[in-house]
Amino acid sequence: MQSPTFGEISQDHRGEWVRLRTMTYLRTVALGGQAAALLVAHFHFGLRFEVVLVWLVMGAAALSILLSMVLFPQTKRLSESEAMLTFLFDIALLICLLYLTGGITNPFSLLVLGPVTVSAMALKPRSTLLLALVAIALLTLVSFTYQPLRFVDGTALVVPPIFAFGFWAAIVIGILFQAFYAQRVAAEASSMANALLAAQMALTREQKLTDLGGVVAATAHELGTPLATIKLVSSELVEELRGHPELQADARLLVEQADRCRDILRSMGRAGKEDTHLLRAPLEAVLQEAADPHCDRGKKVHFLIAPGLGGDEAQPVIQRRPEIIHGLRNLIQNAVDFAAAQVWVQAEWSDRVLTIRVIDDGPGFPPALLGYIGEPFIRRRRDPSRPRHRPDYEGMGLGLFIAKTLLERSGARLTFGNCDGPVTVLPNSPRLEGAQIRLDWPLGRIVVDSSATLAPNQPVAV
Repeated sequence: MQSPTFGEISQDHRGEWVRLRTMTYLRTVALGGQAAALLVAHFHFGLRFEVVLVWLVMGAAALSILLSMVLFPQTKRLSESEAMLTFLFDIALLICLLYLTGGITNPFSLLVLGPVTVSAMALKPRSTLLLALVAIALLTLVSFTYQPLRFVDGTALVVPPIFAFGFWAAIVIGILFQAFYAQRVAAEASSMANALLAAQMALTREQKLTDLGGVVAATAHELGTPLATIKLVSSELVEELRGHPELQADARLLVEQADRCRDILRSMGRAGKEDTHLLRAPLEAVLQEAADPHCDRGKKVHFLIAPGLGGDEAQPVIQRRPEIIHGLRNLIQNAVDFAAAQVWVQAEWSDRVLTIRVIDDGPGFPPALLGYIGEPFIRRRRDPSRPRHRPDYEGMGLGLFIAKTLLERSGARLTFGNCDGPVTVLPNSPRLEGAQIRLDWPLGRIVVDSSATLAPNQPVAV
């Protein structure tokens, strides 16, 4: 699979996530809740505030909602700047309401958390940080200057200064924590969704290649008979046209071209069968097929296939599935990319488990990243003291994530680590510091019964 362009598959591509309809619905619900709270406070608890000014602010909020419904289609998706301005407007209106209704002592000052939290999930971190700073600044301002709530007799509702400071501190901490928490969760969800999309693209491409090979093999088989007939008739024409040299040359040309078509179709059919017709294959054949694209890249790839403790002498026949081949290929590619000179693909089996190790003689995985290997879009500062084995390598971790995802779906358990001294599973136990990836399959999940009869091939519609 070609590396995706990270403008198309990216861990932080959140432009135009928010629909105007969603924003309108949320703002309408928030406005209705604020209106209900004001009515209860005024009529039930007898609190007094500047009613005209308060309802002017509420009217401005309602007017903005109405205009957004009239001027724009509800299917419109807000751009980054449009969504940020909408959140800023809502924060400003809420601060105005707090100024008119008791400031920081108003328990509904907690509503400032809403726009910042939603923006953290929908906007980029820079926009969220700006909104959080604006909200904190306005909240700090309204904690010093505001119109206090009053009871019917005119007595102002006053809370001790320590409580007012506690309210302010709690809301500020809540803004920062909620913004960070929501942004991290949204970023991880986006990364995982994009990485799974890339894995699906890789598997789809591998499946298409597999299907294409089947069509080629079927085509080569079906065209064999008519080509044989053409050659037979052409050969007879060559014999019958002995007295007509020009016509005989044309007939001879037909024979030669028929032979050429036969050779082409024979090679195509052979390639198609190698790619698709074998639903199962010996373990070594699958490993060699997975490594084949990377065996001629200047690094020596060794295959070590042998039974382990309690394993049969006969090499197991395993499933030859696109996801298994593609996953193994990604692991071997990673080893070849970073190896100094050699890569080992070692496989052994017992009566219960098939184990495959991919080992290289390179620098190994960075120790700081071992706990993150297999996660998509890893971004860590590169150690400048480590040599750069793969120029222009982005280090996003997407290839290993795809391999891990595909192989785990087939039943494998992957372990990523580094060699530390003699590697006893290799001949002569060489001392290595390179990466070592271990895969363990329960035999029942990957090995097939080599004595079982294959189902008949289904006809291919061309």
